[in-house]
Amino acid sequence: MSFANDVLLLTLEPALFRDVAWVSQRLVLGAGSCSGTVLTMTSQDVLFDAGGVDTGNVVLVAGTGYEVIARVSGTVLTISRLRASDDDALTPVSGASDVEVSVPTFAPQIAMVHRQVLRMIGIEPDVPEEAGSIGPSAIVNPGALARVEALGALHLIYAAAGSALGPESAPARKAEFYRQRFADERQRAVAMIDTDADGQPDAVRRLNILALVRG
Repeated sequence: MSFANDVLLLTLEPALFRDVAWVSQRLVLGAGSCSGTVLTMTSQDVLFDAGGVDTGNVVLVAGTGYEVIARVSGTVLTISRLRASDDDALTPVSGASDVEVSVPTFAPQIAMVHRQVLRMIGIEPDVPEEAGSIGPSAIVNPGALARVEALGALHLIYAAAGSALGPESAPARKAEFYRQRFADERQRAVAMIDTDADGQPDAVRRLNILALVRG
């Protein structure tokens, strides 16, 4: 499972799903109505469960992006305006009736960077975790890697958009901006690793740099 998600991308880049949704992958498209924190679909091409829509996705309601808090059923979602923290109370959205609803995702781009980040800290994503091996589950602070993963995904997304629009386009310039931010965050990010499965971190791995912290 990736460290970042679509909600984090939206938090870092509020215009993302408005400006370059055309390079995303659409999970659901239809029409629906909102009341409080409940979105109910009146028509849709794919049910939410069939489309894999769940916590961490972003839903566009009449062009505005909201957090998907939970999937209640194939036609109903609990949603909220963006929150500062996952622990914050849900914020009701503007009421709407029979408006366009879509759920785009950049999960494939996030997944590509996730694999890159794992390899940077010495974990091979294609090798199954077995007794005695160190895999993603050995990372005890996955949240610390979410930001670097999201910044890398934003670089990939805007690079793809910029390649279609030209090197001087706004997406191309943003791609370079996020490439540098990814490089900077990579220098700061630290993964705490439990190498002996005792539940306690005993190694610190910076991206491409290993340092032992406990004997």
